[in-house]
Amino acid sequence: MTAQGTLFGIGLGPGDPELMTLKAARLIATCPVVAYPALPGTDSFARSIAAENFPDGVHEIRLDIPMTPERRPAQEAYDKGAARIAEALDIGQDVAFLCEGDPFFYGSFMYVHARLSGIHKVEVIPGVSSVMASAARLSLPLTARNEVFTVLPAPLDNDTIRPRMESSDSFAIMKLGRHMHRIRALLDDIGLSEHAHYVERATLGNERMMPLSEAPKTAPYFSMILVTKGADPWL
Repeated sequence: MTAQGTLFGIGLGPGDPELMTLKAARLIATCPVVAYPALPGTDSFARSIAAENFPDGVHEIRLDIPMTPERRPAQEAYDKGAARIAEALDIGQDVAFLCEGDPFFYGSFMYVHARLSGIHKVEVIPGVSSVMASAARLSLPLTARNEVFTVLPAPLDNDTIRPRMESSDSFAIMKLGRHMHRIRALLDDIGLSEHAHYVERATLGNERMMPLSEAPKTAPYFSMILVTKGADPWL
């Protein structure tokens, strides 16, 4: 019987290919199959980060994942993608699944992992998250001593997100997109705007970063706001 292949969920980091780990680069270069997500009709951001590491003759599995409020279309796309990956694993081929950032931090790989980990051997390779990359690019320490750091997705409604902003010593707001105006207004109302910084496409050639007061009115998906209150002086 042919031994089954291993599925590697590989974190690629925030976008700069040099921020991939050595292990990530090595596995991508040695796996005969590479899988990655993409928005329908667009190039895959994950693929663009890692493409220079692809081995000759690699077989690519593209998962077109629609981003819609309804969950079913995306879940069906992951079902189909996982089935294609399983076919490669069943004939003994190792598969590298590419994931921006870290696979288990809002990562697309977790949905494939949930479908295949009980049947196939799976190994997860962590990656640099966009939160850490943004803090580094801003030269902004996020937490120290006993401070509490929180990660907040912008789609949360105001009644949910506001008390978490108020109770945290520092926090990151991710997935801004169409929620940018509402989040800015909320930070203004709480009195935290002066402690906030905006970062867009961290580590990429078109990166932008600035105080929130100077930020654009609209934001892409790959952007975030970092807020540090400095309530516990650590110097």
